[in-house]
Amino acid sequence: MHQDRSPHPGRPPSMLRLASASLIGTAIEFYDFFVYGTAAALVLGPLFFPTFSHLAGTLAAFGTFGIGFLARPLGSVLFGHVGDRYGRRPVLLASLLLTGLATVAVGCVPTYSSIGVGAPLLLLLLRFLQGLGLGGEWGGAVLLTAEHAPEGRRGLWSSFPQMGPAVGFLLANGLMLGLSTTLTDGQFTSWGWRVPFWAAGLLALSGLWLRRSVEETPEFRALAADDRRATTPIAEVVRGHWRLLLLTGGALAVGYAVFYAVTTWSLAYATEHLGVGRSVMLACIMVAVALKGALTPLVAVLGDRYGRRPLCLAGSAACALWMFPLVALLGTADPLLMTLGCLGALLGMVTMFAVVGAYLPELYPPRVRCTGAAVGYNLGGVLGGALTPVVATALADGSGPAWGVGAYLTGISLVSLVCFALLPETNPAVVRAAAGAAEAAAPA
Repeated sequence: MHQDRSPHPGRPPSMLRLASASLIGTAIEFYDFFVYGTAAALVLGPLFFPTFSHLAGTLAAFGTFGIGFLARPLGSVLFGHVGDRYGRRPVLLASLLLTGLATVAVGCVPTYSSIGVGAPLLLLLLRFLQGLGLGGEWGGAVLLTAEHAPEGRRGLWSSFPQMGPAVGFLLANGLMLGLSTTLTDGQFTSWGWRVPFWAAGLLALSGLWLRRSVEETPEFRALAADDRRATTPIAEVVRGHWRLLLLTGGALAVGYAVFYAVTTWSLAYATEHLGVGRSVMLACIMVAVALKGALTPLVAVLGDRYGRRPLCLAGSAACALWMFPLVALLGTADPLLMTLGCLGALLGMVTMFAVVGAYLPELYPPRVRCTGAAVGYNLGGVLGGALTPVVATALADGSGPAWGVGAYLTGISLVSLVCFALLPETNPAVVRAAAGAAEAAAPA
């Protein structure tokens, strides 16, 4: 029989402590992921693909960025199996360790001028390992809070891991911004860009220390005690929940597409096409991301009260309406207007992603929840995040506003809107209220 390894089996865990451990670990993992995206936008093209033209070099750098997204569903399958078979807690530790080591190693890779074609190949391998670790992180972190939280506050507590991307982005880009403004261009290109990757090692160690004593979730303990764990979780998910998997992946694609269009593509676009200073554009993006992170728990509370699905529908519709204004505002090259454009896009995105930490786990049964929720979440990353910087960079080539990028992002927003419309509501209180109303309205 499964043994309860909680440090205090008879004492309810502190939700604030659990949510904080979840947030900090997720922030560190997304720091690792985002620091690569910023480096890809700023320096990796010339350093690792110097035989390419400037545009082709940027596209190639963003191509290595996309490899991380392709690895994320594989990480979800691997770590989801661990989470559904052996517990959510081991996932939290192993995924953080893998991502941290891969990120530190990126900062040590010699450039093309030193080892030739081996440099971009090593970059691809390490980016793949980053994505593998991050693919497992989200499922473990979200289930840590979702399966401990009281029903009426599940959305709120599950929003803590959803703040992790904002915190990680601010850490990564704050360090990049500080280095790019204090170092000369030659120093930054030579060694300064490596410093944020090396810093990932210290961050990973601190995250492992914070997570060392987290309790296993009560739902997994109950599954293990009754021996109801899935033998092959991914096979069970594909066989019994394939439609749900495709719908959740399609629904979440817009959030990834919008986030990486704002945080990665717009940085390259503004600096290369509009002549905006690197530090100026980073500052614009960071202000928008900070406000997005601060609003996440507030939106999640609305999800606890009114339901997950209405907010997801509203967020995807808002994104569809804002993509052309985003392109127009970026095209002004005015810092205030560019910040407004980025903020509007991220507000639409956060209206959805603030509640998916509770929404996805509620869609899947506990025995395959770690695999199903994580694979669905990261499938959205492949559909919306992997190609967006590459496609947007190609569409924005040339003079004039990047209307093609606006059309591309609007199309993804509409696809996600349809997918959300086909998903059910899962908030227990809202579902019970709807069932009660239907019963009351039924003829006697």
